[in-house]
Amino acid sequence: MTADTALAEDCARHIAGAFADYNAEFRAITRRAPQRFDARDWRGSQRDAVERIELYDRWVDQAIAGLRLRLGERALDRPLWQKIRACFAVQIEGLPDPEFNKTYFSSITRRLYGTVGVAAEIEFVATDLDPLASVASEVGTNRYQHRGSLPLLFEDLLGDLRFRSPWKDFDRSVAHVAAEVGAYLAALGERRALTRIDMIRPVFYQMTRAFLVGRMTGRGFTAPLVIALKNTESGLHVDAVLLAEADVSIVFGFTRSYFHADLDRVGEAVVFLKSLLPRKPVSELFTVLGRAKQGKTERYRELLYHMDRTTDRFEHAAGERGLVMVCFTLPSFDVVFKVIRDRFAYPKTVLREEVLAKYSYVFKHDRAGRLVDAQEFKRLRFPRARFAPELLAELASETANTVHIDGDDVILDHLYIERRMTPLNLYLRSASPEQAELAVLDYGQAIRDLAYTNIFAGDLLLKNFGVTRHGRVIFYDYDELCRVTDCRFRELPQATNEEDEMRAESWFYVADSDVFPETFINFLAFDDAQRAAFMRVHGEILTASFWRGVQQRHAEGELMEVLPYHMHRVRVASSV
Repeated sequence: MTADTALAEDCARHIAGAFADYNAEFRAITRRAPQRFDARDWRGSQRDAVERIELYDRWVDQAIAGLRLRLGERALDRPLWQKIRACFAVQIEGLPDPEFNKTYFSSITRRLYGTVGVAAEIEFVATDLDPLASVASEVGTNRYQHRGSLPLLFEDLLGDLRFRSPWKDFDRSVAHVAAEVGAYLAALGERRALTRIDMIRPVFYQMTRAFLVGRMTGRGFTAPLVIALKNTESGLHVDAVLLAEADVSIVFGFTRSYFHADLDRVGEAVVFLKSLLPRKPVSELFTVLGRAKQGKTERYRELLYHMDRTTDRFEHAAGERGLVMVCFTLPSFDVVFKVIRDRFAYPKTVLREEVLAKYSYVFKHDRAGRLVDAQEFKRLRFPRARFAPELLAELASETANTVHIDGDDVILDHLYIERRMTPLNLYLRSASPEQAELAVLDYGQAIRDLAYTNIFAGDLLLKNFGVTRHGRVIFYDYDELCRVTDCRFRELPQATNEEDEMRAESWFYVADSDVFPETFINFLAFDDAQRAAFMRVHGEILTASFWRGVQQRHAEGELMEVLPYHMHRVRVASSV
């Protein structure tokens, strides 16, 4: 064995060991979820969520530091790294989810070299990293045969759970599930009889709820079965039964916090979930299971795969041009690309560093089903011919510090990619009166939900909110986002004379943190019917007392729930 081969194998073992240690710590944090749920330690769950998100970059940086010590002056020796890559590929053969290891390796080389585009000789190319290609087995499930009695079936299913917390009323929870499933089956008709249920063994935890995730199979049909459990001081009970693909899709959506589920082979679980949610991209399933870096790799792979098979060009995204971001899209691909402008036009006063910090804050925060998951990418390379001329001209003039032309390619040093939605202002123009009213009411609910998780959107203009295919209203413009508890909500002072009323500028002092909720309605381009609906249901949002009340609840340490189900009903937050 040559010295270079020995060194390459040593470095490959170091990287494989680093990933194994990262993965072990990831799963150790994940395994705290049952104890957090049993103890109703929701603050602990929030801390665990942030700690787990921050793990990946820390372990990549540690691995690079160790490699620099091993390699010294040869840290950027490309022929040596080719050998390290080859040794690493051999060492990880047969491991669960081997693409996770490859993505970790590529994270190291890309960060070490500052790779622009793809360096196929020293990384594992995203287009070759199909995370489901190596899945040859099925996720572990418990199977329950239907022998004619739904109550007995769900008594067995719920009875297999092992929580320290007692059931509040076990029979009532069994009856609840049996009634929901029975009504669903009755709607299908007698010819679609249920034969069995398969439930993934690990429980899925997300904030204050535990979810049992499975699939119902019968004659001529399959359907998802997701059971939400709530743990209260008086005991455990079933809180919701989700049977529709759309409802389950929201639970596993791109606006929710990541699940904590201790899965031996994540790819197996993704295959199972994909069978329940065929319209959901695989990238989002990996992401919502907490494997955010693999989700990014898969999204990039999906994009490149799609571009190889299409000819349409990147163009400006629908909606008004933003003052902070240049937003563009590939019409045939369901995402939006966002690049920060070099300079922000008046009245924006936020700095680039503040924008980056706010996106990072959202990445780690409880998104409550109302904040889009924006994935951060660096140093991407795309063919120049795929950009519409007017978009390329704006990128060249407005984002020259970030976007560069390199021959026939366009290099983007930094951008965010997020799911595409219809801007709310555009949606209201084309929606039926009934659809528009539902969207307006959900817009108000979105503001409430964000407030309950200590988020004030800052800029409430309708153009900063989008509507998903499920009709849900989501906030996606983060440059003025802040915490509710950092604001001072004030009533609008009354003018004492006609001269004050006529002034264009405020005649009273306004601090940077001052917010006047009474003025919100002036910025909302609702028609008369929409405004009346909004005021009827959400009028209190326009009062300082509502916001100060939410602040007080946060100050007292109250955790307010925002649930991913029952979204068809406008509700107030319930206290945990």
